[in-house]
Amino acid sequence: MIARRRFGWRRLAAAAALVSIAGIGAGCGVKTRGAVPAGTSEPDRFLFEKGTEALNNKKWLTAREFFKQVVETYTASPFRPDAKLGVGDTYLGEGTSEALVLAINEFREFLSFYPTNKRADYAQYKLGLSHFRQMRAPQRDQTETREAVRELQTFVDRYPNSSLMPEVRTKLREAKDRLSESNYLVGYFYYRQRWYIGAKARFEELLKDDPAYTGRDAVYFYLGESYMKMKLDAQALPIFEKLVAEFEQSEHLAEAQKRIAELKASLSVNKTGGQ
Repeated sequence: MIARRRFGWRRLAAAAALVSIAGIGAGCGVKTRGAVPAGTSEPDRFLFEKGTEALNNKKWLTAREFFKQVVETYTASPFRPDAKLGVGDTYLGEGTSEALVLAINEFREFLSFYPTNKRADYAQYKLGLSHFRQMRAPQRDQTETREAVRELQTFVDRYPNSSLMPEVRTKLREAKDRLSESNYLVGYFYYRQRWYIGAKARFEELLKDDPAYTGRDAVYFYLGESYMKMKLDAQALPIFEKLVAEFEQSEHLAEAQKRIAELKASLSVNKTGGQ
């Protein structure tokens, strides 16, 4: 656990250094310190509004500087929590792998500092989204996908009445699908290698862990096929029937219907012969 934390801090420090270097090159001339006009009655509000304006115009570095002034200088300001979120949003807006690591840190800190803030649901969503945007293809490492699922599921559990729920559920389903597709490809590889016991185990585990996987028609089909290859026809039949019952359209539909007819005929003959 300690080694893992140290790795996380190294990663965060490296990301901060890289983003800082990038900012020197891309943000030359971005100077917001001392930008508050003399006599401004609410300098924290002024800086926050300038940061928000820059954020809306996708001027990430400029917005970040304004927000950081609020966070670092006006520690008692009512705008400080929103400015903290604004810093995270600028990193999320940049979207580089280094910036996304820093976005994760900002949103985690917000949730640690302001767990009861009215925008805690927003921070939790953006935390999940920061991992979501780092998800890799199904054939590759799924660490970030698992983190996205974990953080988005935390949102669903903690903030059931949030107005962000529809968007979160959509992202959560997509992340779960990515993870399940990765597991499906492993099972399909086993099937192609004719290791049907391994394929069966992987497909069954997938359906148990994610019964709502949108690509489960393929899982049903190759699980049924694996059962048949293992001479488990009685177990294969209900799997093909689930495919037909749950999917009106599927590339496996016609073959599944064919298997159902074959299996029913075979099982009927075996039953009759047994009598």
